[in-house]
Amino acid sequence: MDANATTPLLPDVLAAMQPYWIEHFANASSIHQPGQEARRGVDHAREQVAEFLGCRAAEVVFNSGGTEGDNTALRGLLRAGDHFITTAIEHSAILTTTAHLERVGVAVTRVAPLPDGRIDPEAIRSALRPDTRLISVMMANNETGVVQDVGAIGRVASEAGVVLHIDAVQAAGKVPIRVEEIGCQLLSISAHKMYGPKGVGALFVRRGTQIESLVLGGGHERRRRAGTENVPGIVGFGQAAEIAQKTLADGALDRLAALRDRLESGLLARIPGCGVNGNDANGGTVARVANTTNIRFDAVDSEALVIALDLKGLSVSGGSACHSGATEPSHVLLAMGVDKARARASLRFSLLKTATDDDVDTVLEIVPAAVERLRALTPAFAGAGA
Repeated sequence: MDANATTPLLPDVLAAMQPYWIEHFANASSIHQPGQEARRGVDHAREQVAEFLGCRAAEVVFNSGGTEGDNTALRGLLRAGDHFITTAIEHSAILTTTAHLERVGVAVTRVAPLPDGRIDPEAIRSALRPDTRLISVMMANNETGVVQDVGAIGRVASEAGVVLHIDAVQAAGKVPIRVEEIGCQLLSISAHKMYGPKGVGALFVRRGTQIESLVLGGGHERRRRAGTENVPGIVGFGQAAEIAQKTLADGALDRLAALRDRLESGLLARIPGCGVNGNDANGGTVARVANTTNIRFDAVDSEALVIALDLKGLSVSGGSACHSGATEPSHVLLAMGVDKARARASLRFSLLKTATDDDVDTVLEIVPAAVERLRALTPAFAGAGA
């Protein structure tokens, strides 16, 4: 139940990668026949990822993952004196880079979300300044699963003539991504969030977008990212993208959303004093990726609950895996207006696409009992309402 942290390799992905470790091991930049065999694997993967994003193959730049893609988008474009707009609910790859940019003279506006976790495109418009050079917004939040209206944000950016970067790491494979419909110039994805290998990702760079490479050296990736290509990883990424494209079309995500909804409603029915982070003002849920729910359990410390569930063989998260061990509550939930006590009492459940009804039944057995045991250690709890 922690798929948003990472996913396993699918068998077909592993099978596609295997020849490139031993049989076709050559450097893809070499001009001899073995090198060109490796190059064909990279080129095919580039076409697969381009098809997945709805862009030209030449606009796909392979890299080490979402963090590098986010860093390249921001640090490769922004300079002292520029104005940058992002949001208060971004991944640490954006927020930490943003803090660095502020220290070197970039002006930053962080737009707050609505209480349901959505970013109002008009709030982005209101933050625009004459010196605004870049807007960066995540497509789907890694903690709540809330999906942003990136198309509307794209129109705001286009009307203002501002470059738009989308962090689509948690959206990839869960919602369709068409860069033309979004209207972005830059977009980051990572293979290991979509059943591909760790350590490989891609940055979409629209043709004509001027951006500096962070990694200097040889002429790899059309001089946009130096370094010998990770051929097996890239080949696996391409295969994962092709499989994800089919999954988006075959209705598998509807089945996954139904499992998530059964899990969510089952926990709410069985446990008093809990609720979903990512609801609208009337109690309904906003658009979310199919596999994710974020639930608060009043009067329970989320770290203690994570440990208790782990001892029962259930893996969940108190937030982003990149903040594992952090003592502060989720910055995403705090930005949404969730108070610190409830933010500290919240867990993220994120289902693998291989999840079954039996998996959900197991969770519905384990979690209520664990919450009850922990609450027994908190006498002040008296069935607080959700």
